[in-house]
Amino acid sequence: MSTTVPRVPDPVGSAVGQAREVSARAEVPAGGPDVRRRSTWNNLSLITLTLLGVPVGTAVAGAPITYDGTLPLTAWLALFLLLRRRWPVLVLLVSLAAITAFRGAGLTEAGWVWPASAIFFLLAADDTPRRHGLLWAVGAGLFQLAFAVNWQWTVEGQDAQRAIGEVGGEALGLALTIAVAVAFRNWLRWRAELAAGLAHAEQERRLKADRRAAEERLQIARELHDVVAHTLTVVGVQLRVADEALDDSTDEARAALRTAQEVRARAVGDLRSLIDVLRAPDDRPDAESVPAPQADLDGLAELTARTRASGLEVALDVTGDPGAVAAPVALACYRVIQEALTNTVQHAGARRATVRLAITPDAVRVEVVDDGAGPGPVAVPGHGINGMRERVAALGGTFTAGAADGGGYAVRATIPVAGFRP
Repeated sequence: MSTTVPRVPDPVGSAVGQAREVSARAEVPAGGPDVRRRSTWNNLSLITLTLLGVPVGTAVAGAPITYDGTLPLTAWLALFLLLRRRWPVLVLLVSLAAITAFRGAGLTEAGWVWPASAIFFLLAADDTPRRHGLLWAVGAGLFQLAFAVNWQWTVEGQDAQRAIGEVGGEALGLALTIAVAVAFRNWLRWRAELAAGLAHAEQERRLKADRRAAEERLQIARELHDVVAHTLTVVGVQLRVADEALDDSTDEARAALRTAQEVRARAVGDLRSLIDVLRAPDDRPDAESVPAPQADLDGLAELTARTRASGLEVALDVTGDPGAVAAPVALACYRVIQEALTNTVQHAGARRATVRLAITPDAVRVEVVDDGAGPGPVAVPGHGINGMRERVAALGGTFTAGAADGGGYAVRATIPVAGFRP
């Protein structure tokens, strides 16, 4: 089996998709009971506003409210609003045409533009792509105002100054309506962008948490493999030695069993530390976080001594100061040496192994060479080789494993001191 890092989604693509989804929800209401109920209330509110606003506005303007002019025009304008979602531009043009027809026929005397304020506002606030609602509202409003000035001047016989003065008030009202609509549209855009930004931030937080969890799982998998594999190898060898020496030398059998017990006890402590790391903070034995099992270069002597007890002759050559090596680099070097020796005992059939550790100000170099057969040229790397390679690569180093010059098998790793990133 091989360790697989869970695949995480692309943050840029996911964020863009969520932003588009949020924008779409802000522009076009989706189906559902709540949305339909809200749409019904909007329709009722707009129709009520028109049915009350046009007669009230007519009365405020000092014009008579007529049953054959003002009220039918009000009813038509309210009914046109029911079609605003599908044909908003057509509703605006038809509403202005109805107002012009009623004014031209003398059925009403108040307003050229303001009776259609509701559809002007809705169209100017519309942010639907390729609809150009704001341009239609401004263009249709200016045309209607120009037509009103010309009508009152040429048809009704008013002088130009009075006609412009009367229509000027409607022009100011139209400008205010459009300004409020544009402000409302910008507020909707800001809210959609804010929602998209929050969604993006949440997605980024999830992605970082997923990556961090994947890295932690991979690190724990490496530690479990290194601890368990090395422990089982050493314990297995010692038990075999004890079994073979039981009849001939009870002292040698006891020594082998003691070594197996010491290795087992240390492995149990390491496994408990890993289990505590995996637990939730409230489930741990104490309130403080429990560190994962660590190993440093000072333990190489003990590591090689345990390996010698398995029957493999191990020579250790250390140059430089192990105490000057940063903890992450030291742990990686220790695990590489531990795994290489474990593989040598398990698979190589070697009699002798040499461990070299060279520490310089710029890098730490590890080399483990044995005189065994190695895994062979067609062997598929397992957890051990992959784990060593991943450890070294995570610190910016290089790793090689293969046949050594002159026979045997060699594992080499170089980790630059500056390559570590916390």
